[in-house]
Amino acid sequence: MATTSPADRDVLPEAVKPVNYDISIYDLELGGAFSYQGAVTIELEIRKATKEIVLNAHQLEIHSAIVSVGEKQALKASDISYDEKSQRVTLAFAEELSSCPEAALQIIFSGTMNNIMAGFYRSRYKPTITPATSVPKDDEYHYMFSTQFESCDARRAFPCFDEPNLKASFDFKIEIPEDQVALSNMPVKKVDQSSSGLKTVEFERTPIMSTYLLTWAFGDFEYVEDFTKREYGGRQLPVRVYTTKGLKEQGRFGLQNAHRVVDYFSEIDYPLPKVDLLAVHEFSHGAMEGWGLITYRTTAILFDEHQSDAKYKNRVAYVVAHELAHQWFGNLVTMDWWSELWLNEGFATWVGWLAIDHLYPEGGEWNIWGQFVAESVQTALQLDSLRSSHPIEVPVKDALEIDQIFDHISYFKGSSVLRMLSGHLGQEKFLSGVSRYLKAHAYGNATTNNLWEALSKESGKDVNSFMDIWIKKIGYPVLTVAEEPGQIGVRQSRFLSTGDAKPEEDETLWWIPLGLKTDPQASEAASKALTIKEETLRHVDESFYKLNSNQMGFYRTNYPPERLTQLGSAKDKLTVEDKVGLIGDAAALAVAGEATTAGLLAFTAGFKDESNYLVWSQIVNSLANVRSIFSNNETIAKGLNDFTLQLVSPAATNIGWEFAPKEDFLTGQLRSLLISTAGGAGHQGIVSEAKRRFEAYTTGDRTAVHPSLRSAVFRIVIAEGGKSEYDAVKHEYLNTTSVDGKEICLQSLGRLQSIDLVKDFLDFQFSDKVATQDAHTGAMSLAANPKARYTLWQYIKENWDTVHEKLSGNSVVIARFLKNSLQKFASHEVEKEIAGFFNDKDTSGYERGLVQVSDTVKGNANYKERDEALILEWLKAHDYA
Repeated sequence: MATTSPADRDVLPEAVKPVNYDISIYDLELGGAFSYQGAVTIELEIRKATKEIVLNAHQLEIHSAIVSVGEKQALKASDISYDEKSQRVTLAFAEELSSCPEAALQIIFSGTMNNIMAGFYRSRYKPTITPATSVPKDDEYHYMFSTQFESCDARRAFPCFDEPNLKASFDFKIEIPEDQVALSNMPVKKVDQSSSGLKTVEFERTPIMSTYLLTWAFGDFEYVEDFTKREYGGRQLPVRVYTTKGLKEQGRFGLQNAHRVVDYFSEIDYPLPKVDLLAVHEFSHGAMEGWGLITYRTTAILFDEHQSDAKYKNRVAYVVAHELAHQWFGNLVTMDWWSELWLNEGFATWVGWLAIDHLYPEGGEWNIWGQFVAESVQTALQLDSLRSSHPIEVPVKDALEIDQIFDHISYFKGSSVLRMLSGHLGQEKFLSGVSRYLKAHAYGNATTNNLWEALSKESGKDVNSFMDIWIKKIGYPVLTVAEEPGQIGVRQSRFLSTGDAKPEEDETLWWIPLGLKTDPQASEAASKALTIKEETLRHVDESFYKLNSNQMGFYRTNYPPERLTQLGSAKDKLTVEDKVGLIGDAAALAVAGEATTAGLLAFTAGFKDESNYLVWSQIVNSLANVRSIFSNNETIAKGLNDFTLQLVSPAATNIGWEFAPKEDFLTGQLRSLLISTAGGAGHQGIVSEAKRRFEAYTTGDRTAVHPSLRSAVFRIVIAEGGKSEYDAVKHEYLNTTSVDGKEICLQSLGRLQSIDLVKDFLDFQFSDKVATQDAHTGAMSLAANPKARYTLWQYIKENWDTVHEKLSGNSVVIARFLKNSLQKFASHEVEKEIAGFFNDKDTSGYERGLVQVSDTVKGNANYKERDEALILEWLKAHDYA
């Protein structure tokens, strides 16, 4: 599948190219319609004579447009016409504009600071201290204002040439109340008093960059500050975390990581004079890498040592590093077109983890690469096993399609494949090649081939010859192992979660690093790659071997059942990554019908004495999926519940409720997971203790539930309780002062067992009490709950107008909500219902997610039909049923 060539892209005409934008935003209506006025002067290069200029504008009103070409008299646009579908505006002129290296287009326009988390928008929040007088408010909420322009939403804020390879520099100024703070990519150049109570804040000119990276914000902000330890241009750079007033101290942990990460990445010096990180109260994504002003969802940048769940500390560290990685991967060097989004996101993901591994080294408390395998790799393998997946480099004709590609393939498969390549070339050579790539394309745009060329020059290997297929082909292989005395045969084939790859879907021959872990004699095989359909590996130690050591390769391995059992008995020779990979593979192969659920259950039963959180997390997730799929069969459901209870109870009892002083991160996370899992499976001692602590917590003793156990305790009491527990957690949601509190409450409320309460919770979810950014949080939990799953689907159908109105303003939000709400079913009938319901609807912006839902549900249904009798037989044979 070829990269999208310019001819295959629906792009703006090439007659003109922007050089610099001078943007002024003024007359802001802080309340009412939240309108604003704007003026932009765009310095242009007119490349060929034309009578019209076409640029992007969406939900803007253009009042006038005047163009000046060289010394000629300025021309006013004789006609301004909009194409809503393509989000373009055509400015027609009575005379032809001759080609000229220096022209200027001045546009006067107006727009709206919307509430859909795209373009220039407003976020509501409840202040923790008395805000500045001018901050707009309604009822109990106040507002801050910021931008979100990726992928195609700069055009919502000002008319522009909104494509990633039409780079330009930007001058920006904004008129705001004098008691508020304005931020943008660059430092403040000057501040002028403009009229009574208002000031105009003007910023320095940016470097040349894509429109989606321009960022501005204003509000009742304060900050914490530190400085890089290295000097850049003779000075240490200021690094700040901004928040609305009253929250800045929660930015200290993010700040502590940020300045160190900037120094770590600066083999090529960070090119801007400052780094600002801003917590935004309503945010569609996790964060956005504006160059010099990075914006974050609050849970991705704020952390309170006394109130927050420790898992958010890990999240903040990683997301801070990921967004700072983008300052080079994406901002300094930008993909040429959206089809190569992975060059931004795959790199920032892998390099983000690399930076955190540098700050919190291997053997430290976080086990970074174990986390990467348990989270990124497994998540990508899951999505990429669907027919409806897509290649890492996916052809994109229309940029408006791209939001659906910001998914686990671009981020997690992209980063997994980079990790595989780095392991093959050696990390030092790989990073040298990456540095060469960045230097060669600084302030410009690049393609995947540019990256391969740089890596090939540095390593002396033809990288393109073995990596291109990983980028341009859909899916990945499973290696099937056949054993003979002293040797093993390995055969590669396309892996599909439905287990039914057709011959025409199985034509790709991947380059597969075998990573054979065995005795020293077989060292040659350890570095060998499989490049043909099947091969025999000789001199293999039959007492122990494992392929794909440390899960460096992006593929699954299917061992003979006896070998899987032997590997389960040799856990001392396996790394955390190895164990996670083996469990993940066994579960996926069972779903696909290439192995059995009985094999998975027998294998996981051997992990009762496991002590690592990441391994337990993979076990619990794999079992949860099996339990979810077979939840409608009461006998099997009870048997699997009892199996889970017996498996986790010893470890849960052993770890206990109390956190030791200076206990490491993974132990704390393991405690929460085991208590939640054992309590969820009905461990009476844990259920009783959870209820006791919850009662104390909700009657005033806030120390009764450790911040990192709120999730476990709330989930248990919601699942075991009724209306009073539901009301208590809802009250907690409405009144929590913890930055992660709302998310934890919504996840917990999804465990409700009463249909009436589920309906009430759904009404609450779609009320103005729950921010649109969190619509998917409760839905994901309800979908994972067999008692609530179908009620959620009925609610969506019966209240589609409400659901659509609240979520459809932002395609990312509605796509995420629907996918998380619907993908847990295991019924052909429900799959047909879903398809039928959306058949006559305009699904633009979320159609890819619906196809993935269909694939997943069909696969689940096939798995259920195929394995139901076998699971029941195994459960009976082992006294679980």
